[in-house]
Amino acid sequence: MTDTTTAASKTVNTVLGPVPAEDLGVVAVHEALLSVVPGAEHAYDITIDRAEIFEVLATKLTDFRAAGGKTIVDSTGMFHGRDVRLYEALSRATGVHIVASTGMGPEEMLGGYFLTPQTNPPTPWPAEKFADLFAQEVTDGMVVPRVERRGAAGLVATTATRAGMTATDESLFRGAARAAQVTGVPVSIRFGADAVAELDVVLDEGLPADRVVVGGLDRRDAVAAGAPLEVARRGAFVALDHVGLNDDGDHLTDRERAALVVELVEAGFGNRVLVSSNAIGVAKGRPAYDLPFGYAATTFVPLVTTLGLDEADARRILVDNPRDLLTLA
Repeated sequence: MTDTTTAASKTVNTVLGPVPAEDLGVVAVHEALLSVVPGAEHAYDITIDRAEIFEVLATKLTDFRAAGGKTIVDSTGMFHGRDVRLYEALSRATGVHIVASTGMGPEEMLGGYFLTPQTNPPTPWPAEKFADLFAQEVTDGMVVPRVERRGAAGLVATTATRAGMTATDESLFRGAARAAQVTGVPVSIRFGADAVAELDVVLDEGLPADRVVVGGLDRRDAVAAGAPLEVARRGAFVALDHVGLNDDGDHLTDRERAALVVELVEAGFGNRVLVSSNAIGVAKGRPAYDLPFGYAATTFVPLVTTLGLDEADARRILVDNPRDLLTLA
């Protein structure tokens, strides 16, 4: 965004079209509205009732709005249940802005189409093919199988393999960065084994660090490695996005997350902190995670204020930082 750009012209892509960035309000920045494991819709014991799904999600989004929330980011990307028509109807019915995402990953969750191109020997898709795929979902609209496109994706979301980035994962990350550069949307990455090294893959493509959010930084291995502070030093956004998860040994508890937020703010990185719950509105083919979309705003951030976070920094984390990330560059 150039210095001459006026605040009025800054926009964010939602499923109902661009909206003024200043209208986002409190943002749940990393959630899942409908999460369907690929292929689960064909299982004999799983029912996909769109009317029922709409009612469940409408109730949850209405509750989110009543709790002060105004925008939700669905970070599921492609092929995991994303339903653009459903999201459009939900946004109209509830008044909640919905920012949907393109992108995919990690490698193990990709279909063979992306893993075995017709080369000998087979090689991963090159980064440029992923870049074109993701960019088209921003410029021409997200694919509604099989032939329709609707709405513009508001970010590119991708994930690396937990054991460590594969060659395909690297192509995904580089493709995501290139798509972001040509479209102006940000990139959301879920790191696999080394958050800083995997962030550097994206930055190596020339994407400014403030156009990237690194998720999962409330994992204990990331904190032990000093990744949250180092990611912030590089200028990227730090997402503590499992807020509300207190019984998982791989992640911090909310009390520990709250202390980490204070540490980041006191280190001068209050403008790089994002919090969210990774909640799932409706899950099919995977365990449910029924946490209110407003939990971070109504429960977690008030907890952080008891440790010394002031009102201005609380607003920055819930409103200003996600707005700055999602605003088209």
